[in-house]
Amino acid sequence: MQDRYACCLIVKGANIMPAIIKAVEFDGALRVIERPVATPEAGEVLVRLRLGGVCNTDLELMRGYRGFRGTLGHEFVGEVVAGPTEWLGARVVGEINIGCGACDWCQRGIPEHCHRRRVLGLHDYDGAFAEVFRLPLANLHRVPPALPDDTAVFTEPLAAACQTLECVHIKPGDRVILLGAGKLGLLTAQVLRLTGCDLLVVARHTRQKELLAGWGIQTVSRDDLSDDTADVVVDCTGTPQGLDDAIRLVRARGTIVLKSTYADSAALNLSPLAVKEIALVGSRCGPFPAALRLLEENLVDVQSLIDARYALSDAPAALDHAARPGALKVLLIP
Repeated sequence: MQDRYACCLIVKGANIMPAIIKAVEFDGALRVIERPVATPEAGEVLVRLRLGGVCNTDLELMRGYRGFRGTLGHEFVGEVVAGPTEWLGARVVGEINIGCGACDWCQRGIPEHCHRRRVLGLHDYDGAFAEVFRLPLANLHRVPPALPDDTAVFTEPLAAACQTLECVHIKPGDRVILLGAGKLGLLTAQVLRLTGCDLLVVARHTRQKELLAGWGIQTVSRDDLSDDTADVVVDCTGTPQGLDDAIRLVRARGTIVLKSTYADSAALNLSPLAVKEIALVGSRCGPFPAALRLLEENLVDVQSLIDARYALSDAPAALDHAARPGALKVLLIP
């Protein structure tokens, strides 16, 4: 079997990087290791990490979701250090799904559902929490020059928030309830607000409520809400309980948008989906150009979501911080 790594020097202009890099590995335990730089496959480039963002999915992977083993991380902003000349030095963000390029889904331009899909830092493909990592050139998007790294690093989760509106048409007159005001929930709330809908967000923590109030978004507790009243419920809780609540809150012939992934299995009464004729729509990865445009036009506040910054070598402490109740975005700096 061909070795997937190669010890080498990578040269970009006058910069010489060592062949051995630090990476955040999960193999049942989380640790920072040293390993050789990955060897790019055909169509791939090497990216030097400038900033990484910890996602709730990273935490779920450590709890057993998908049985993942390897380098974590899929939210990043980086710099191309090996690849086509016109891309060298480019500041980039990247889509996380790596398609085979040959199946029917890839031929239709939907690699996120490729039959042989690999996913950056989530499935069969090492992630971005490494000083240097590989990714297909086709997955990269240039970061606008005026966008700072600690804004651009939110592109991937904001794209996921935007995907909500790709999955369901939300009208200004719709009553929309968002469950879960964590990192993704706060981004999704801001995207939903742009539609002019009648939006309520179920939030538990004081800081979440203060942020939402500052954006002009009303918050409520679950106990304040009556069942069968929402046209659309968006579940960003990351827990099985969130879907159960969504089924109760949505009206007959309403829609639930499920954005939660979790390691635990869910025991749910799904009969109301049939009885109330509810549409259940899954939603995950989304449009990077739209997310970059929202960030560039300052239509979404991400700076307020930054909780802490840690060195890459302190990744175990960073992920412990991210797992605290109410914690928002934790960033990793190589």
